[in-house]
Amino acid sequence: MAKELVHIRRWLEIAALILAKGQPAYDSDEVTQEAGDSLMIKIGEAAKTLALHKVSAPTGIDWSDAAKNREKLAHHYSVIDRTVTWQTLSVSLPRWREALSPLFDQADSVLEAHGT
Repeated sequence: MAKELVHIRRWLEIAALILAKGQPAYDSDEVTQEAGDSLMIKIGEAAKTLALHKVSAPTGIDWSDAAKNREKLAHHYSVIDRTVTWQTLSVSLPRWREALSPLFDQADSVLEAHGT
C-alpha cells in the first residue's frame, strides 16, 4: 500500500500545479480540465484500493468520497460540472495532501526499508 500512497502524493503534487495556475486558466483550458479529471480518477481508484486493504484514513479524509468522485468523472463525463471539479482541486485535494502527509512519510519509510 506504500506505493499507492506514493502515487497519490505525486498526483496531489500535480494537482497543486494546476491549482497554482488559477481558476481562470483552468476554466479556459480543456487540456488542464481533463488533466485534473484524470488525477481525480487516479486518486479515487487508489483510495478504493486503500479502503479495500483496510488502510485507515486520517481524520477529515473519506476514501469513499474519492471513489464516488472517480465514478462520476469516469462514467458520467458528459455532465461534469467544472465548478465542482475546480472546488475539488482547490479545496479538497489540498486538504488531502496535508492530512495524508503522515501516511506519505510512513510509506517512504516502508519503501526505504525494503530498498524500493
